[in-house]
Amino acid sequence: MLKKQLIRFLIVGIINTIFGYTLFAILIYIGLHYSLAVLIGTIVGILFNFKTTGKFVFDSHDNKLIFHFVGVYVIIYFLNVFGLWFLQKLGFDNMYFAGAIMIAPAAAVSFFLNRTFVFNKRSK
Repeated sequence: MLKKQLIRFLIVGIINTIFGYTLFAILIYIGLHYSLAVLIGTIVGILFNFKTTGKFVFDSHDNKLIFHFVGVYVIIYFLNVFGLWFLQKLGFDNMYFAGAIMIAPAAAVSFFLNRTFVFNKRSK
């Protein structure tokens, strides 16, 4: 089951990442600070991703889990902002590249937190 969930999470994640990263890049391009670009991308990502992740990845139709899902994405937001800040301190001045670097760690943490704390059927 873990392997199936991970594969489905990656498929949904690729779709969400393309959408979210494109939005992030557009917001950086128009001059928004990276923290605001990540915030807007995260909010839109939550709305876009809740149903697809719940239904397709974890076979959940429980809309009450949105609050837990939002909690995970608050953590992901701060992880992204910290990661971008840290990469900037290391000399990565290109926020497009830094944002791309942050995709993998954010996805790994997101999968773990969603599987453990949001869509964990054993804790329901």
